Formats: sequence, C-alpha cells, structure tokens
Amino acid sequence: MEKIEVKIVNTGPHALPQYSTELSAGMDLRAWLPEPVTLQPLERAMLHTGIYIALPEGFECQIRPRSGLALKRGLTVLNTPGTIDADYRGEVCVIIANLSNEPQTIDDGERICQMVVARHETVQWQVTETLDETERGSGGFGHTGTK
Repeated sequence: MEKIEVKIVNTGPHALPQYSTELSAGMDLRAWLPEPVTLQPLERAMLHTGIYIALPEGFECQIRPRSGLALKRGLTVLNTPGTIDADYRGEVCVIIANLSNEPQTIDDGERICQMVVARHETVQWQVTETLDETERGSGGFGHTGTK
C-alpha cells in the first residue's frame, strides 16, 4: 500500500487523526471544544478540530460520518462527504447534525467523523453534440424497480 506524506498542524490538545485498524480507509478526527456542545433534535453545529492540513496536488480529503455515531446517537456529518481541497489551508471544521429525537452532547476529544484522503482526477471537458448509446440510456432514479 502506497503512503503519502501530508503536512499537518495541530493547534489542539488531541492526538493527530489516526486509523483505528491496519486496513481502515478513514482516520478518526476529534472535536476540540472549550466545553461540551449539546445539539437538540434536528439542530446542527460546526465543530472545531484544531487540525490544518496541506494536501499534495491531485489529492482531496473527504469528511464522512462515523457509523457508530449515526446508528447509536443519530449524529451525522451534514454535508457528507465534506471535501477539503489541496489548496485549502484553513482549519478542518465539521458540520454535525443531530437527526435523533433526543438532545445529544458532544464532548471535547470525542471522535466525531472520519477523514479519508484520496487521489482525484481533474476533468477537461470535450464538447460534443451526441453521446454514445448504452443499455441503460437515460434511465435514472428508480428505473430498475424496487425488487
């Protein structure tokens, strides 16, 4: 497995983002909070992490929900996946939403999301008058049925 070096600044007191297991795709990212944040049902908040990164050209970072938080507490990343571009140098912040029916409190240092670093391609459009035909054609939302 290829590894890339990514420069990181950590202004918070918590450990750097890290993989939970050897084959994990996402690194856990922790909230850096001066005090616990309680989200009411359907409320959202932007949470700080204290992390700043400089991705190499051709890479992006995606911020994704943690499945355990979603299942057990109804907490999710609102704009998932959140994209961090290689030229962004601001703090990595995370928009968390409470989709449960009960208030949910997030504590300082709590793992709030996953961070996935991945390669991406840059598109150069080729303008044309027609597209090639496929079996699917223009079939879209629900065109294959429900069973």
